[in-house]
Amino acid sequence: MLTRRGQSVLVLGYGNPGRLDDGLGPAFAERIQTLGISGVTVDSDYQLNVEDAALIARHDLVLFADASRDGPEPFEIKTVEARDGGLGFSSHSISAENLLGLAASLFKASTRARMLAIRGYDFDAFGERLSECARANLDAAVIYAERILRESAADGAAFD
Repeated sequence: MLTRRGQSVLVLGYGNPGRLDDGLGPAFAERIQTLGISGVTVDSDYQLNVEDAALIARHDLVLFADASRDGPEPFEIKTVEARDGGLGFSSHSISAENLLGLAASLFKASTRARMLAIRGYDFDAFGERLSECARANLDAAVIYAERILRESAADGAAFD
């Protein structure tokens, strides 16, 4: 179940818009933001940061959105399970699982999470544009998420 009526949802898109299809996460977040869905907070960045744990802890559910190099088309949604540790010396690279674990350990959060992996194709050059196929996958992901988020706000519907 992704969300229930009355619960707050955080959409957290991440990736580098300057690396072509790697910008799918922020593009998804931007599109969801323009919809103005009640109960949905949207944020995006180049990468996940330890500071995001505090933001995650204030929500019942977080939907991480990122580009996928080899996932199914047009996208897939997976459950994210909290994992403790794994931060190491650098906070430059933190996984969604570790970030969720950090929110739980620091803030006693019981935030549920899903990962929306949108299939991309072109990652190896510089440019602020999405490939045609990645744009189509983004459109499909936005249509799917909008319908479910709006239904949830109206009647408590949920999705996996």
